[in-house]
Amino acid sequence: MEAPRHDTRGIVDPAALLSRVRFRRHEPAEPLRRYVEWYWLIDWDLPAPYASHIVPHPSVNLTFQWDGADEEQAPPYGEVTGVALGLYARKLTGRGRVCGAKFRPGGFRPYAPEVPVSRWTGVALPAQEVFPQATRDAARSVVTPADDHARVAALDAFLLTLPCEPDPQADLAMDLVRRIRADRTVRRVGDFAHAQGLSVRALQRLFSTYVGVSPKWVILRYRIHEALEHAGTHSDIDWATLATELGYADQAHLVRDFTATVGVPPAAYAAEAGAGG
Repeated sequence: MEAPRHDTRGIVDPAALLSRVRFRRHEPAEPLRRYVEWYWLIDWDLPAPYASHIVPHPSVNLTFQWDGADEEQAPPYGEVTGVALGLYARKLTGRGRVCGAKFRPGGFRPYAPEVPVSRWTGVALPAQEVFPQATRDAARSVVTPADDHARVAALDAFLLTLPCEPDPQADLAMDLVRRIRADRTVRRVGDFAHAQGLSVRALQRLFSTYVGVSPKWVILRYRIHEALEHAGTHSDIDWATLATELGYADQAHLVRDFTATVGVPPAAYAAEAGAGG
């Protein structure tokens, strides 16, 4: 399985976020890596509120959170967050901490096989509604340790107690999403389905059940991630050429999708990111 990546793909204005929070990724225990992509830990202590924005990946996340307040008034809690269809915003204030497990796209279903993953799409709900084991004490055991090693060990301990039914269809879904992410030539759902020996309808059912979003959505989302990464790290971008490389019919289509997802046109975002850098 792939080790945690070190890019900031999906984070809007990563320099601004990383100047305000401590953000780390860690590998889960080996038995969990089949379905859990990585753990992510964030701590902050801010003099003024800050709104972070993420263009989400097609992944379900399990998080344990603590807002830094008195534990009796605002105790640590767990949350399951499905794939967010739009821009995800989170206002950070005061002190806080999040310890999260990012499941591989397609990898959450073996832990909650009763319903399709599309059931969680666009939804954030208390973790205990999905996993009864995610009690207040469980959340406290994850977020209260001072060092990363102890938090990672607590996440491992919690996830290793969860029932998990190995599922070849989950493995197939994860593999197909990996191919879409890695291969720029994957542009049309029909062509991709045919190349995998599947009908379009079968591919759509698989993604709805195991990933939570359609294959077309995944293709478009990874295009936006790459465009966002380019806009934030390159000072001189030929948008027409990038649009072609990402599989868009023309530059206008890239600009439309980027603006609809991120909230500003790509050239404006690139200019602002360059100014911030």
